[in-house]
Amino acid sequence: MIFSFFFKKESKTKLLNIDLHSHLIPMIDDGSESMEESLSLLREMVTLGYKKIITTPHIMSDTYINTPDIINEGLEKLLEASKNEGINIEIEAGAEYYLDDGFYDVLQKGDMMSINDKYLLVETSYIGKPLQFEEMIYEIGLAGYKVILAHPERYRYIKNPKKEYERFKELGILFQVNINSFGGYYGKSAKNLADFLNKNGMIDFLGSDVHHEKHVSTLKNVMDSKVYKSIFKQNNILNDTL
Repeated sequence: MIFSFFFKKESKTKLLNIDLHSHLIPMIDDGSESMEESLSLLREMVTLGYKKIITTPHIMSDTYINTPDIINEGLEKLLEASKNEGINIEIEAGAEYYLDDGFYDVLQKGDMMSINDKYLLVETSYIGKPLQFEEMIYEIGLAGYKVILAHPERYRYIKNPKKEYERFKELGILFQVNINSFGGYYGKSAKNLADFLNKNGMIDFLGSDVHHEKHVSTLKNVMDSKVYKSIFKQNNILNDTL
């Protein structure tokens, strides 16, 4: 009986209460394409155990020129629709900032879509790190925010993971890894780097990065895997502090 008790406890899948990376406000970036799709995705997230969603539309100076007003207007519509549908989940909004030439202008305006008034979720090009990357991180710190780097496992410019990721950590950067990377959704390289970050205890946050139904379907499979359970043993995951 004692063995059975511990076996069941060990095999139980950890449920996250809070997700901090998704694209669920319809029709403002490459995520949900309709309110109906957004509501369907929210229902699926509830079935996965989430109680709170911090959705994070892209802000890119040359592609998705979103502003706090645009994002908050979309959030209000999503909140109203989800309430009318009886979907029991809390929804807030931040943003996923692309570190491009226009980012300095956005930061200087001071009206940032932060998470908990504390964190900024940022991303870079998948191909090349910005030339002024460290300067940008420094400026974000001066503005009073901590940086969360979205999906560091997906950047193909990472050639020496130990050296490069350790340098990011020296800069005070927190890492948000996409759950689906552990299932190979984004390819072998992203999976290998996600595994590296996991084994070295470098993951701070997990994100769904949900854009559409296929992402949710993959999440279900990964969350039932052994590697998913190992993440919580080897890392201090901070999602539920948000």
